[in-house]
Amino acid sequence: MNIQLLLTHMRQFIEPTSEEIAFLESGLIARPFKQGETIVQSGDPARYLAFVNKGYTLTYYTDTEGADHVIRFAAPGWWSGDLYSLSSEPVTPLTTKGLSDGELLLLPRLMQHQLLDKYLKFERYFRNLFQTALMRQQMRFVESHSIPAEQRYLKLQETFPGIEQYLPQKYIASYLGITPEFLSKIRKHLSRKTT
Repeated sequence: MNIQLLLTHMRQFIEPTSEEIAFLESGLIARPFKQGETIVQSGDPARYLAFVNKGYTLTYYTDTEGADHVIRFAAPGWWSGDLYSLSSEPVTPLTTKGLSDGELLLLPRLMQHQLLDKYLKFERYFRNLFQTALMRQQMRFVESHSIPAEQRYLKLQETFPGIEQYLPQKYIASYLGITPEFLSKIRKHLSRKTT
């Protein structure tokens, strides 16, 4: 199992020793996935944090009317899935799918607890990770209420270059908080600007 991308991510916040790396690696599970494959279904037990080692994933919530609401996309080097795996909630309300072929590194809840208990350095890593995720979520909320949809679309393209080739238009629109029809108008407007 190759964990170099995960270690590169961790080294932004901490410098794990070889002993800590070995302990971490002993608890990780490599989980390949295919494009379109459901990795975790709403209602499944929430058991893992998932690091995207290769490929892209999508996490969304399905409401009572059957509409999907995109929570996040994840690219290589990002954590994916949902935080219900860290709570006392027995199941997740979210679904995670593969947008392309790829691989996740799964960190089981029990292993994460052992890692945090044994090596305090990882407390700092996950604290920084969750603070950053919370800040991103807050900024996404602010942007959805203060930045025009066209600018949000351009930011999506900048943040996730190439991801659109894997996404149905309805998921991009959901992530941006607009209708697929309005997204089509934005794309037409942008294509006229570049020609």
